[in-house]
Amino acid sequence: MTSVASSSTRQHGLVQTILMTSFANILIMAVTTLTSILTARLFGAVGRGELAAVLFWPSFLSGLAALGLPTSLIFNVKRNQKQLSIYVGMSFAIQIPISVLVGLISWYGISSWLEGYSENIMVLARWYTVLMVPLLLFMGILAASAQGTERFIVYNLSRLLVPCFNLVGLLSLWASGTLTVERAIMTSLISTLLVLSIYLYMMREYIFESFTMLFRRFKAGVQLLSYGIRVYGVELLGTLYTQFDKIIIIALLTPRDFGLYSVVFALSRMFDVVQNAIANVIFPKVAGKDKNQVLLLVGRAFRISIFLMTLIVLPSMFIGRYFIGLLYGEEFLQASTVFYLLSFECIIGGGSWILASAFNALGRPGVILLRQICALAVTVTLFFTLTPVFGLNGIGMALLAGSLVRIFMSLISISLLFKLPMRQMLYNKEDILFLKKIFREKNPFKGARKDAERATDSSHG
Repeated sequence: MTSVASSSTRQHGLVQTILMTSFANILIMAVTTLTSILTARLFGAVGRGELAAVLFWPSFLSGLAALGLPTSLIFNVKRNQKQLSIYVGMSFAIQIPISVLVGLISWYGISSWLEGYSENIMVLARWYTVLMVPLLLFMGILAASAQGTERFIVYNLSRLLVPCFNLVGLLSLWASGTLTVERAIMTSLISTLLVLSIYLYMMREYIFESFTMLFRRFKAGVQLLSYGIRVYGVELLGTLYTQFDKIIIIALLTPRDFGLYSVVFALSRMFDVVQNAIANVIFPKVAGKDKNQVLLLVGRAFRISIFLMTLIVLPSMFIGRYFIGLLYGEEFLQASTVFYLLSFECIIGGGSWILASAFNALGRPGVILLRQICALAVTVTLFFTLTPVFGLNGIGMALLAGSLVRIFMSLISISLLFKLPMRQMLYNKEDILFLKKIFREKNPFKGARKDAERATDSSHG
């Protein structure tokens, strides 16, 4: 009886955490949208494109330089939380020299990466990238520490503070009549630095202990790197997949195109708030659990999220164009078609990342690596084929095709590796009963608990 009650409490906690993270994502999206509207209105498409080009590089390069350490930290902490301080210390020790190397590469590479942009923008991008990359890498480690220890309040609060500080800074500059692209970039840097300081303070019990224990134990560091290298390929390809569209726009199109695209891309991400929350929460929650429980919980989260987000995006198609013109100005209506494409891509891609958590939790990240390679190959090929012909719409079509490849390969892999019929991942009549119970009961994962118990019992014969 105690075991049943404990399982019920854990399942209820999972839903609460997903709801809390979803709410945080909605707030982040709202603040980001307000920021996007402000900068689009004041700078126009060209100025917004220049700003987006500068802000893009640190995010892209930090994704390439993470070495899978945040995911590895979550995975290893769930297996042995006593080693957390050592994992954190080792992660910092690895990321510091990597930050220096990435800084040197970007310092000399920006001039060729932003060819076609003004000299002033290149100088800003150079300094901003060098200073921002280590901040983002350290933020990633701290975020993983918070996720691994299930301190999701700290995790969500820190994610929310960065865009909030940034918006407050931009509004202050706008009110004083001194807002420029240069000062917008500086505001972004200062906001991240402030939140990193807050993060360090909130996680100080792990950070300070980690430096004192760093040189005592290296076995834990080997474990961290071992899993990190295994998932790094997946995360590297994931970064390339999510950021390659911007690289193509910088290389083949104009700053004005980048301005149009950055606005509608950010707007389309509003449909990812729930799925992104699930993906961020589900992996730390299911890591280390029985295979049947992992597949049950991940499958249910995948099906329900796809269903609910599709219900939301379809009516949004009819009012999306109206809001683009109202919020950003008629100049941005030219990108309304790509907004529709990106919205569907967002839902499909979000579902594929929920499925990916099952493979990572069961120690099979190589499957996701293969999936990402195939999807990236298809997407990049279509980028170069469709973009010269269809412009921004070609970017949207290529991304949508890549998302379809990812989700179908994930479903096929689950069917082959875990002997679970694909139709069971796509449809389960008990999901309807589960949704009804969410609105009727205080314990919404009661049905999932019973299913998990039945699955566990059947696995034991």
